[in-house]
Amino acid sequence: MGTRRASKNGSGAAGASASGGKDADRRVGRRALLVGTAVAAVGTAVVARDELTRAWWRVPGVAKPRKDGEVDYTGAKWVAASDANWRLADRPDDFGIDMVIVHVTQGSFDSAVKVFQDPAHGAAAHYIVRKDGHVTQMIRELDVAYHAGNRDYNERSIGIEHEGFVEKPEDFTAEMYEASARLTARICARYDIPLDREHILGHVEVPGTDHTDPGEGWDWDRYMKLVRAAAKAGASTPA
Repeated sequence: MGTRRASKNGSGAAGASASGGKDADRRVGRRALLVGTAVAAVGTAVVARDELTRAWWRVPGVAKPRKDGEVDYTGAKWVAASDANWRLADRPDDFGIDMVIVHVTQGSFDSAVKVFQDPAHGAAAHYIVRKDGHVTQMIRELDVAYHAGNRDYNERSIGIEHEGFVEKPEDFTAEMYEASARLTARICARYDIPLDREHILGHVEVPGTDHTDPGEGWDWDRYMKLVRAAAKAGASTPA
């Protein structure tokens, strides 16, 4: 009888444990559902807040303070493009920036500046990098430049022109590569853009474009190594 009682007690204890386990599972499951619902609600609220913020910055008349001649990249020279070749915006608050697009001017530096100042041209990039490494800014990063031939890409990117011709890779000097890489690294750091070829791309890679720049002569491996090296050097430099 003692063994039987022990077995009965043991069986009873096991039954209570199983019942308690099921109740606990139900409580854990319900708690997980409530927590998951709360997290989803918070996520939805964050998305809604971000969308509301973007909508606010797109309201006509709402604009961030600006100063004539101000540049976004230290060392760049300001030369204004025609306002017919870009659109006033308040990026990255109204449109997020997640790309840098590399262009080639198919002409001299001076000719590129001239056409970007021509209202009839209908296009311009934020920056031009000369063969000697000099950087000129013609449109603020806040604003949307008409450079990619694709509205969505225009709104999400910074455009950098490089003096030269796609069929002449000798135009892409060491000074140009290095100066452009430093500029791109700084832009990517400012907007938290990944340093990869999905986010740093050529004009030819923009959907719907009929352009071929920067062409086969552009050394992407060299350029990306320089961009990463510039980013690393910038990150290690004390503020």
